[in-house]
Amino acid sequence: MKEILLDNNIPLALKQNKNTPRQALCFYFKITTPEKKAGLYSVLNRLFLQGTKNRSAQQLADELDENAIDCYSEMKQDFIRFKLQYLNEDFEKAVEILSDIIHNSTFDDFNKEVLKLKGEIPAEMDDPRSRAMDGFYRAIFKNHPYGHTSTMILNDIDDITKQEVLEAYHNLLENSSKAISLVGDFDEEYAVEVLKKYFSDLKNIKDIKNEIEKPVLEKSDIVKIEKDDASQAQIIQGWQVPTIYDKDYAAIMVMNTMLGSCGLSSRLFLELRDKKGLAYVVRSSYEIYNHAALFNVYIATEPKNIKTSLEGFKIELDKIKNIPVTQQELENAKNNLLGRRQFFTETNLQQSSLMAFYEDKGLGADFESKLIEKIKSVTTDDITRVANLCIKEPSVLTVLAPKEYLDF
Repeated sequence: MKEILLDNNIPLALKQNKNTPRQALCFYFKITTPEKKAGLYSVLNRLFLQGTKNRSAQQLADELDENAIDCYSEMKQDFIRFKLQYLNEDFEKAVEILSDIIHNSTFDDFNKEVLKLKGEIPAEMDDPRSRAMDGFYRAIFKNHPYGHTSTMILNDIDDITKQEVLEAYHNLLENSSKAISLVGDFDEEYAVEVLKKYFSDLKNIKDIKNEIEKPVLEKSDIVKIEKDDASQAQIIQGWQVPTIYDKDYAAIMVMNTMLGSCGLSSRLFLELRDKKGLAYVVRSSYEIYNHAALFNVYIATEPKNIKTSLEGFKIELDKIKNIPVTQQELENAKNNLLGRRQFFTETNLQQSSLMAFYEDKGLGADFESKLIEKIKSVTTDDITRVANLCIKEPSVLTVLAPKEYLDF
């Protein structure tokens, strides 16, 4: 792996994987300005690949298809990223198309995409889990851009104008921190030359002030969502916890693996599903953002089991806070986590995306190797410590179920 700076100070992370037929390139734009209306960046992101000054949406789709180029954009709370995958010999062709999308998107389909989004959200919210998660994020990130969920987007979308989208677009191009990563079998000198050719006009504002503030959960909250046709209750309980920049990041990852993210061998799965038969789906997750992170536990169960499930959560969370884990369980969790990370970085695209993600976070494209060593060094005492650090008030509990079961 190698990291260089282009002439415009955009960091470029390079990793040679010889004898692979398809290269992968990722381009990250950091979001540092909070959207004034929920859904502004979502609409912006949806309009990429919908036509440029040089190519209609159909021409763009046909050209990508004819050349076997995979190109798409994704919007997360802290960034918009473009992912590109193509045959080695089509490197410049793929980069030229991406450059056209980034520089020349017209956003002419603004009204069409807004209308599509307005139709998709109600359908999405008909899914019990999606609706419960929507309520959970709105509560735990109340009055913060991270809490701009689908239902909030639906409330604001009619007030979003095309001009506001264009302003957000130009701000992203002109006033953002950027990062590029390239993985595959390529000639470094040629690759750098091509990237300079198509992106040298973009400025990288590395030290731009991030106007998005750290979210603060001031008090615990219980969100009850009535859905009388729900056959399962959806239960999520979560906490704001330290994020990727914290010294405890690796230890929290291991704790999450042990509790509920490693599937059949996790504590929550063994205790609440296998032993108590409360549910088929039960897990925990650890989600990171620039300014915060979430740890949450989740179960889908019969509505009559809500109280029992909450008691089960409490028992397992109290255990990990108060009873030291065994060395064997710790090693099993670390091995599981390391094995999954290796699986998730097998392809050129997965590696490119992760490298640019770390570069976007300011951690350096090689952070994964450092993280692996940190995971290996986590101790049993670390697990007890971070469990007590993370699992404490305030928290948000969200329960979706038929009305008759919400009295708990």
